[in-house]
This record gives sequence, structure tokens and C-alpha cells, in this order.
Amino acid sequence: MVSRIFSILKGEFFMSLFEQINKDYVTAYKAKDTQRVSVLRMLKASVKNRLVDLCRPGGTLTDEEMMDVILKEGKQRRDSIAEYEKAGRQDLADKENAELVILETYLPKPLTDEELAGVIEKTIAETGASSPKEMGKVMNAIMQGYKGRVDGKKLSQAVRTRLSR
Repeated sequence: MVSRIFSILKGEFFMSLFEQINKDYVTAYKAKDTQRVSVLRMLKASVKNRLVDLCRPGGTLTDEEMMDVILKEGKQRRDSIAEYEKAGRQDLADKENAELVILETYLPKPLTDEELAGVIEKTIAETGASSPKEMGKVMNAIMQGYKGRVDGKKLSQAVRTRLSR
């Protein structure tokens, strides 16, 4: 019991995303998991670049800022996969896909189609949107409230379809 209280005081149960990635990097490095080390090293470099952009070198990012960095890296992987597949380079597409799988472990679980439909209906009711011209209000509200859990293209199509009825 005392050790559990000590762990809570040390913050082990409330580890930030930034701390979790650093911890996972060390674990992967010790386990000689070269692919995970490579992806986490790239992610750590992106984090440092973001910290410099924010004029906080040597600091840390909040979980929301970390999620933005991970989402950006994931989007880059998805774009690369599409380009490699279009060019017939399945070997490189597979490598990018494996990196994407590792990155996605740090993101929240995406909404299912049913959950997304419910969120769209609720947001349309809250915003009072009634035509495709007001799609931006609905999109912004959902993207802010469900950051990292909704694919923008999928959401855009679903909102457009719903508001066109």
C-alpha cells in the first residue's frame, strides 16, 4: 500500500504523453526494438522542433500539443503511404504503415461510425446548422471537441451528406 501511494506521489499513474513517449523510447532502446526506437526518435525530434517554434526549448509540451505533433506525423505517414502505393513501391508503403501503427498507439481511440453519426446530429442541433453553407460551424465544433478521434475527410463527407438532406 505504501509503495502504491509513493508511486502516485511520484506521478507514475498520471504520466503525461510527453513523459510516456520518453519512457517508451528508453524501453524500446533497451529491448533493441529498432523500428520503435526509430519512430520514437523521429517523434522526439518533431517535439523538439515544436518546442523551438513555441520558443520553449528545453521545456515540455502539453498533452494537447503532443497530440497535435503526433497527428501531424500520422498524417505525413498516411500521405506517404498513398504516394508510395501510387508509385508501386509497396515495400516503402509497408514501412510507413508500420510506423503509423506505432504512432497511433499514442492517440485516443477513433470514433465508430455510429458514434460519429450521433456526434454530428448532436452538434447540428447545438449549432442550429441547416444547410451545407453552415458546414464549417459543425466541422469546427466536432474537430475541437474530438481532436485526434475523428478523420477530417470522413467527417467532412458525413457532415455534408447530413446537411444536404
